Amino acid sequence: MKTSSASAVSKQLTRSEYVSTLPPWRRLLATLNWRPVYDIEQETERLRVRSLESEKRLLESEKRLKQLQESNARIARFEQELFSASNPTPSTGDSSPT
Repeated sequence: MKTSSASAVSKQLTRSEYVSTLPPWRRLLATLNWRPVYDIEQETERLRVRSLESEKRLLESEKRLKQLQESNARIARFEQELFSASNPTPSTGDSSPT
């Protein structure tokens, strides 16, 4: 079982590596109640990463929305110029060019 999940295990800390990173009071808690402490911190880290990814996607979406709004404004200006040029104001009868 450990050989098949070697890549997954390499991403996570082993128990001894994890405990060695904790301050002394947390080491004691981890020793007394290992799984809940470890699970809570791992879940917290997963939520933090998920939150960062979500914020990144939100910023990308806002950037894309801004680009689309700018494109729509350019298209609207182009259409306005196009229609105003294709529909000249009625002449007063003077056919001489100005």
